[in-house]
Amino acid sequence: MNRLFLFTAFVALFFVACSSSSIQTINVSDYGIVADTKESVTVKINELIKDLDDSKPVKIVFPKGRYDFYPDDEWFKDYFETNTYDVNPKKLGVYIEKKKNITIDAMGSDFIFHGHMQPFTLDHVENVNISNVNIDWDIPLTAESEVIEADSEHVLLKIDISQFPYKHSKNGITFICEDSEAHWAVSGGSWLIEYDPNHVIPAHTGDHGSFRGDLKNVVYETVEPGKLLLKGNFTKYPAVGNHLIMRHSTRDHAGMFLFHSKDIKLENINVYHTSGLGILSQYSENIDMKKVNMIPNPHKNRYLSGHDDGLHFMGCKGQINIDACKFQGLMDDPINIHGTCVPVIERIDDNTLKCKFAHDMSSGLIWGVKGDKIGVINSKHMVTIQQTTLNKFTPLTKDTFVVHFSEPLPKQVNKGYALENLTWTPSAKITNCFVGSCRARGFLISTPGQVLVENNVFETSGSAILIAGDANYWYESGAVTDIQIRNNKFTAPCNSSSYQFCEAVISIFPEIPEPDLKQPFHSNIVIENNTFEMADYPVLYALSVDGLTFSQNTITRSELFKPRHFNKQTITLDACKNVSVDNNKINEDVLGKNVLLKRQSKEDIKIQDDLKVHM
Repeated sequence: MNRLFLFTAFVALFFVACSSSSIQTINVSDYGIVADTKESVTVKINELIKDLDDSKPVKIVFPKGRYDFYPDDEWFKDYFETNTYDVNPKKLGVYIEKKKNITIDAMGSDFIFHGHMQPFTLDHVENVNISNVNIDWDIPLTAESEVIEADSEHVLLKIDISQFPYKHSKNGITFICEDSEAHWAVSGGSWLIEYDPNHVIPAHTGDHGSFRGDLKNVVYETVEPGKLLLKGNFTKYPAVGNHLIMRHSTRDHAGMFLFHSKDIKLENINVYHTSGLGILSQYSENIDMKKVNMIPNPHKNRYLSGHDDGLHFMGCKGQINIDACKFQGLMDDPINIHGTCVPVIERIDDNTLKCKFAHDMSSGLIWGVKGDKIGVINSKHMVTIQQTTLNKFTPLTKDTFVVHFSEPLPKQVNKGYALENLTWTPSAKITNCFVGSCRARGFLISTPGQVLVENNVFETSGSAILIAGDANYWYESGAVTDIQIRNNKFTAPCNSSSYQFCEAVISIFPEIPEPDLKQPFHSNIVIENNTFEMADYPVLYALSVDGLTFSQNTITRSELFKPRHFNKQTITLDACKNVSVDNNKINEDVLGKNVLLKRQSKEDIKIQDDLKVHM
């Protein structure tokens, strides 16, 4: 071993030692924060964080155990959180504001929250790592039950009253949470979702509903503690042994809220429950998530995890990495990446527009800052007619604002146009995840950044992947320009129930009133080397794409359920061009084996597989 090698090794070890010693480690027990007491630690942990010195990195360690968080008047704050109702102020659990270089290691601890609280809030922070924590409630903010009897005249439900206490009246029941009460009655749609014992939503339920009949006149009766009898005339009812998610609360907070922050790393986290989005990242940059799971608590026999989306990214930029995460039992989509389009309501002058937030769950956002690149969109065709630079953003109310641009706008820009912030658009890499059965779809991806979706397993109730884009209804913006979907497995439950925009297992469905074939909305989408197990017809639906490759995929037939989807095409192409469908392995018994072309000619596609093409 030569001297140069020894010297280099010594220098490396010296710098590692110096780096390690520069991190201050804080054991929370030294600050009176003790596990397993069931006393609230909200004030103590937030005072500890507030007093931290930013001069050097800090690691905060929680000895493994249970830590309880109750709302405290000192730790309330108003936030406008996208895709969340403006129920303010938010009651904060762990609050980190304007800090940097903090690591929180909970060592596998359970953080138990009480009432309507936001467990973690990261507000204008940088280089913050959180790991090894379980987020849960003793009394969840959405209830569930088990079906123990069911026929056309009655359904008997078993409810664990220790987790879901309630009282009944003739026309419904009231669930009693720790700081609120909420009425619930049986419905035919998305407020009541059914799961089988394998945690899979049965086919043709979902937004089809698990109940049908005279639901307005159902009579409710408690026959003994924890057993609720529903008497009525039912034409459809859930199966005995299945579990029902009885959604009664509103989406009023996130499990974690990352707000105008950057360089965030989350690892080994189980979000067992929230009353809103699981982890919401809003106008944040460079986010890394590994083994971050949105799943029901397996130790409490639950079937519900989150009330809404799992990982939700709005107006982010930089790089998003999501690896080895699990999703199951959510009441909405496991991953949603998008921006927010805003409609123009008045042209003030050639450089100035008045706009509004179009959706009631996207008000009050800090939509842009000086220097941001802005796209001007014709909403009818979803075509960007100009890119310009934001000079000033001036809020008027929580719903309206004025934007002033450095360059003059085209004369036609007025009502009927919308704006998109092109600066706050991320790239994303989503790998090695399990996407279990949740109420709606799997991954919603609307960003022009570079996107890779690889080595994931999908078991979604609706479409596994939805690539949307909209300046007309939800106003979730972002035309994709470079996305690869490869080496994934799409299992038979995918797209087995009806939800919005679920035209196929992979649904490319921007909301465009009048697609322009010369200027498609999305571009450069590659779907290759995937496996599709199909119990129904539609594999791929694509609207308004320039450059679409569907190649080297394997499609097999499953008998899991009877096909009932309205779309009887294997592939539907609508107003697309430069499409290639080739070298796919499609078993003989696969349903359909056809391609439907709409609003386009055969010259716009190349098909080498044995598929019937019709128009």
